[in-house]
Amino acid sequence: MFAKAFRVKSNTAIKGSDRRKLRADVAAVFPTLGTDQVSELVPGKEELNIVKLYAHRGDAVTVYVSGGNPILFELEKNLYPTVYTLWSYPDLLPTFTTWPLVLEKLVGGADLMLPGLVVPPAGLPQVQKGDLCAVALVGNRAPVAVGVAAMSTAEMLASGLKGRGFCVLHSYQDHLWRSGDKSSPPSIAPLALNPPDLSEGKGCVKADTALQGAMRQLTLEEEVQQRCEEKSPSEATEDPGPGGLHVDPMDSKTLQEQMDELLQTCFLHALKCYVRKADLPLLTSTLLGSHMFSCCPEGRQLDIKKSSYKKLSKFLQHMQQEQIIQVQELSKGVESIVAVDWKHPRITSFVIPEPSPTSQTIQEGSREQPYHPPDIKPLYCVPASMTLLFQESGHKKGSVLEGSEVRTFVINYAKKNDLVDADNKNLVKLDPILCDCILEKDEQHTVTKLPWDSLLGRCLEKLQPAYQVTFPGQEPIVKKGRICPIDITLAQKASNKKVTVVRNLEAYGLDPRSVAATLQQRCQASTTVTSAPGLKDSVQVQIQGNQIHHLGRLLLEEYRLPRKHIQGLEKAPKPGKKK
Repeated sequence: MFAKAFRVKSNTAIKGSDRRKLRADVAAVFPTLGTDQVSELVPGKEELNIVKLYAHRGDAVTVYVSGGNPILFELEKNLYPTVYTLWSYPDLLPTFTTWPLVLEKLVGGADLMLPGLVVPPAGLPQVQKGDLCAVALVGNRAPVAVGVAAMSTAEMLASGLKGRGFCVLHSYQDHLWRSGDKSSPPSIAPLALNPPDLSEGKGCVKADTALQGAMRQLTLEEEVQQRCEEKSPSEATEDPGPGGLHVDPMDSKTLQEQMDELLQTCFLHALKCYVRKADLPLLTSTLLGSHMFSCCPEGRQLDIKKSSYKKLSKFLQHMQQEQIIQVQELSKGVESIVAVDWKHPRITSFVIPEPSPTSQTIQEGSREQPYHPPDIKPLYCVPASMTLLFQESGHKKGSVLEGSEVRTFVINYAKKNDLVDADNKNLVKLDPILCDCILEKDEQHTVTKLPWDSLLGRCLEKLQPAYQVTFPGQEPIVKKGRICPIDITLAQKASNKKVTVVRNLEAYGLDPRSVAATLQQRCQASTTVTSAPGLKDSVQVQIQGNQIHHLGRLLLEEYRLPRKHIQGLEKAPKPGKKK
């Protein structure tokens, strides 16, 4: 279902009543979950969003997102867990096992065929047709796919393990998984099972037709697996370790300990580099979503649920006990950071990681290219009214000059024509040409001298504006007029919802569709690219909600555009206020 990109229709914060209903639905659909586990999966206070989207085949799907990861999705009023949820609760569904080679087919949208199943010593899980099931790989109990059984376990065995076994709805590495933090499956050891005792005929498998067919298929799969293991050394080194994790054999830390360390690194990095005193009080959800996630090193994924803290609130309580921050509940159910001790040894001694060279890339077409801001230089164009002044230097109407060239010419003109006042070198006498070029009509009989700075300033004002844009590796482009800044505005829809609108990205070499895709991921909000009203051959990007804070960080810190070329940043939401 999610083998291809989907289209987001809306992304909104869940209401209290919908949160309670979702919790009740989860408890009803997954009765094996205890009350505490249901509350952990559907938190009462932490941010939880409802994302409505259309799959590539047109199916309307509702996705529930918590902590930046999709945790559940609803299709035709049926609720399904994502692989992110199943990694926290691996025993939530009956789990069938297949070979690692099969995963690639599942990611591509294929269903799981029965010949691909691995029959464990204890036999296959007992399910009925239509039951919700999980699929894991040999050697790791962490599920990599979610599907619906196409037949009962008895029918599977009766068929000799042939035919379609499961209709797969979602898998690790599909586009729903990509909408989250893109973390790899944890390594969960298979359940310990005593091998069958074959001595004196004990534990022998009954040689009925169905099981004989299953075992023949297993033999074939073992041959496939053996061929897979015979790959060249270079191919073998590219394969991830157990559960898809690239594990350093010298690293004795558990996955949970590594996540604890990453969580603290992102927290200290955010406080040291991005959070300022003026930002306080700062919503804890804003700290996580707007600062900590962006501080995660390249190639790593921050997932609080895989840490020992499990929840952001528990982690921040621990940081408060260390007296790094102070957290208060300023409004019911909403926690904010109200104080930060920036002189705390853990902050002052924190070393900021070196940024990756690929961190400043934007998607352009099907390949990633580094973005570098253009060099923008103001120029001046000679109008018809000032041709007499500049004709001595060979310039005519329409000639383009830099500011330094204008200054040099005016100074030389004044000295050459003996216009510098003999009694006061700071004054310049105005000859008829200067009077006609820079004085207003009512000044021409009253003003006879001007200071140097006033003369040069008036001269620049009378020239027509122009500018030169030079993109890396390209020839300079000269255009008349002033370059339009990137314009950021807030608009109110008929539904009373706010949207952030961005225009003029193309003038700075930015692809609006690439920027929209980046913002959709950062803000977890729907984005659209439409024609800009009143502007020919120009488009605008719309993002749901007030996303000026995210947009400002993207343009200023990652794309490194000068602030003077961006207008509207002052409209960003104030800390503590709802977007």
